[in-house]
Amino acid sequence: MKPLVLMAMLLVPWCCISAQAQTGVCPGNTTAEMRNCAEQAVNTSTTELRRKLPSHGLGLWQRTTRSVCQHAYQSYKDGSIYPQLVVGCENNLNRALLEEFRSLAGESER
Repeated sequence: MKPLVLMAMLLVPWCCISAQAQTGVCPGNTTAEMRNCAEQAVNTSTTELRRKLPSHGLGLWQRTTRSVCQHAYQSYKDGSIYPQLVVGCENNLNRALLEEFRSLAGESER
């Protein structure tokens, strides 16, 4: 029973931080708000890529970009900013691929 109580106590602060982060306006002022904004941005770009790539291609792209971004920011691995840097990097690479698709299709920049 004690492990369940301890687990519940550990989860409560994260729930509250997450709820607070979602109410903030991007780009946010706190680390939690900035992480939330970065996650929103990568989710948006991933949704756009999902329309352009077959599912196996999207999965390969996501594994590759995550690996590249984790390697690029390895020196920040122990810092609180590391997850935000990796997600931001993934979003930047997603956006670069989306721009490439637009240029191939002759679409103008949005």
